[in-house]
Amino acid sequence: MQPVDVIRGDGPVVLGVPHAGTFVPEDIKARFNDIGLKLADTDWHVDRLYSGLLPGTTMVKANFHRYVIDANRDPEGASLYPGQNTTTLCPTIDFDGRPIYHAGKEPETDEIEARRLAWHAPYHAALLAELERVRARHGVAILYDCHSIRSVVPFLFEGTLPDFNTGTNNGTTCASAIEAAVVSRTEAAEGYASILNGRFKGGWTTRYYGRPAEGFHAIQMELAQKTHLATEDTPFAYDEVKADRLRVHLKDILSALETLAPALFQNNTQGANND
Repeated sequence: MQPVDVIRGDGPVVLGVPHAGTFVPEDIKARFNDIGLKLADTDWHVDRLYSGLLPGTTMVKANFHRYVIDANRDPEGASLYPGQNTTTLCPTIDFDGRPIYHAGKEPETDEIEARRLAWHAPYHAALLAELERVRARHGVAILYDCHSIRSVVPFLFEGTLPDFNTGTNNGTTCASAIEAAVVSRTEAAEGYASILNGRFKGGWTTRYYGRPAEGFHAIQMELAQKTHLATEDTPFAYDEVKADRLRVHLKDILSALETLAPALFQNNTQGANND
């Protein structure tokens, strides 16, 4: 199993998909308990949801499961949300706070580092390579980081999550025009609830790569899974009717970002010339 798949396009938008993979090496799987084996915290079918929406879009997808190592966590292990419940670089609990390993079978420091090198690092090497390739072609690269999660997860947040959860780390990871383009469309999407920089402000990927002054713009979209799954529990089946309705809005968002790219490049160039 290759750690990452890359579908290369010639447009300015790069889709990051760090959590849709379900591969777990057998030696790790053998140490999971029944909760871990369920793989419930997968971003189910997110790659399928975004596939084919915008010709020319690049997709970088992690094939390994987040329980192996989380591709959207700081490789140094620092928490993105200090003081709040969350899962770590190499999770030992699920989103409900329950252990995923048999007692005493959790990975130790050396194993975590080996997993990071084998899985986390190749994913980010591929993602960085695509962002740099796209920026070289267009002058800017727009990373749209694709996520989904159950609508109700009391361990992580109160109440029911809105359908669209846009994260820009309070406006720091992308140009304001990108944030505005996405938010205007999520707010206008009939029948869907939305929020900007709520519980999910953008994970490590968005925060690390989002450097607008350098031509790298990043924004995270966390979708409530009720928007495209038949049920948010086993078997986590894809609902084509729900998904097709949602894909109309996702396509509109991605198209708007693609359209913005030339102006973003021009603004960056003018800014550099004025320095």
